[in-house]
Amino acid sequence: MGEQRIAVVGGGILGVAIAREIVRRRPGTEVVVLEKEDRLAAHQTGHNSGVVHAGIYYKPGSLKAELCTRGRSLLREFCAEHAIPYVACGKLVVAVDADEMGRFDALERTAAANGVPGLRRLTSEQVRDVEPYAAGLAALHSPETAITDYVAVTRAIASEVEAAGGQVRLDAEVVGIRRQVDGAAVTVEGDHAPLRFDHVVVAAGLQADRVATLAGDDRGPVIVPFRGEYLAVTEAKQDLVRGMVYPVPDPRYPFLGVHFTRRVTGELEVGPNAVLATRREGYRRRDVSARDLRELVAWPGAWRMARAHWRTGVEEVVGSASQRVFMGRASRYVPDIGVGDVRRAGAGVRAQAVDRDGSLVDDFRITRDDAVTCVRNAPSPGATSSLAIAAHVVERMWQGS
Repeated sequence: MGEQRIAVVGGGILGVAIAREIVRRRPGTEVVVLEKEDRLAAHQTGHNSGVVHAGIYYKPGSLKAELCTRGRSLLREFCAEHAIPYVACGKLVVAVDADEMGRFDALERTAAANGVPGLRRLTSEQVRDVEPYAAGLAALHSPETAITDYVAVTRAIASEVEAAGGQVRLDAEVVGIRRQVDGAAVTVEGDHAPLRFDHVVVAAGLQADRVATLAGDDRGPVIVPFRGEYLAVTEAKQDLVRGMVYPVPDPRYPFLGVHFTRRVTGELEVGPNAVLATRREGYRRRDVSARDLRELVAWPGAWRMARAHWRTGVEEVVGSASQRVFMGRASRYVPDIGVGDVRRAGAGVRAQAVDRDGSLVDDFRITRDDAVTCVRNAPSPGATSSLAIAAHVVERMWQGS
């Protein structure tokens, strides 16, 4: 194959990682990253908790399980190479009630099947050895779960792309993709003419379904945005948690539940919850988009999801409105941190793909049709797995070429 010209739509960590993988594998390939915002990592990448996951939760044999394991190692090496903070502060997944033990045991089997490094099951007494202020009947300790700065990682990856001759265009919103016999033409808002590429990769996060449909891909799965809100623990109580303390997740949902997470800055946060957002890129409760709501209401899967999970949705809304309720749940795991020890902090929005039947897509979903490859679902552990997802995408893109 001769020299190619490839567009990557999306300037989050995954988009730039895919661009980097292309120029590393085939030097001389002309790669252009198209990002609609005025900066990289503007949305999911720049609003997540910074956790580097170890693979505890993901169905053995799934893409998530495979790529999280590979991605964690690649990310650790990349951070070391670029002097980016990477702190293996460890995580406890804590069971506080006897009725959680069935899920807890199943989670331990999953984590063991995924080869989570250093995993240990702890008794209630041993929990205190790892996290002196945590409480629970039992816990899984993952010492290799880490934290990093994903915005810094994204910028460093983009620098490698540019150093290899690639281009990163900001303020470049893609408004059209037209498939052609030997490639695709991409229209960027404000440009005088479409840009021709041999291949287009869509890694557009919260806009993934919309950009994919521009290229003629199926409408579904549709992105349903869930806002995750955080509370910051006051400085006086920040040292009560050394690493991270998580609940046992509900296997019906791809969310991990409200937890305590340390940041590389030294701050300690509680969250996130999972509240249905009224705007895809809305980080405040008052952010509303008529277009986003119309599309949400028009998608049959959204109604089916709501019918199946409305009780949980109501609970999340109540927790969002009341810090007392929010912290009432979190304090079960660290009782010495209560509602008086926190303040409202930032929020993120998760791009959760929902199928027509109302099911929440759990695994990564990547499609390829001729000259267009679309990443349709890559939520957590998407950032952890980004370098491995990039390799997977590029392998599929050039399969048989």
